[in-house]
Amino acid sequence: MTLTLFDTHAHLNSDQFVGKVDQAVANAKDAGVIGIAVIGVDLATSRRACDLANEYSGYLHAVVGIQPNSAGEAAETDFDEIESLLKRPGVCGIGETGLDCYWDDTPIEVQQDYFDRHLELCRQTKLPMVIHMRESCDLIIEQLRNQPSVPSGIMHSFTGDRDQVQACLDLGLMISFAGMVTFKKSDDLRSVAAMVPEDRILVETDSPYLSPEPLRGRRPNEPARVEHTLRCLADVRGVSAEHLAEVTTENAKRLFGL
Repeated sequence: MTLTLFDTHAHLNSDQFVGKVDQAVANAKDAGVIGIAVIGVDLATSRRACDLANEYSGYLHAVVGIQPNSAGEAAETDFDEIESLLKRPGVCGIGETGLDCYWDDTPIEVQQDYFDRHLELCRQTKLPMVIHMRESCDLIIEQLRNQPSVPSGIMHSFTGDRDQVQACLDLGLMISFAGMVTFKKSDDLRSVAAMVPEDRILVETDSPYLSPEPLRGRRPNEPARVEHTLRCLADVRGVSAEHLAEVTTENAKRLFGL
């Protein structure tokens, strides 16, 4: 039985999908994917996300922002341009933003400044945020706790522990799982996924990265493969794949206002 799926995080705007978006979309539709959020990481990819949302109106949805690893190279005017993209049709969120303590591309103070800017833009527009975390969950939680209010949003490709996921849930965030939750050594992450409330869980591919088992290492990853992650989560949570697919799809539509 074909599942009804929504991929909340894909980079169909990346160089790896040049000339291949039509096929990726066709494959996704064949796999039961009814919508895909295309995520910007800088001004150029945010513009491309908007273009794709226009070209595949109602199916691809744009999220625009400057990812923490891109913030160090952003021009002073880039964030103003991101704000202007919010007027484009098909934009459903802001990001990806957040913090990254793995790569040494952008000083943490600059990342935190850009994170604050994105958060304020979310408060002004009422659009949800997409948060990037890599070895930075505690810092993200700390920065969110210092906000006047925390917008709705997603902890994307979540890899934290049980205490961290509970802190994110307490802040009102949704939790999205990518291919890593399917990896053979990810027992701890699967135990975290089992504790997320049904109305707060999402699935994604983060394509072209993080291909799930049994396709790990085969790139580019693509939205059609989100089914593997969904089925893994359903098994961990002791529910049918059909039920969890419906739940996660409705969660995504509600969050993005679709």
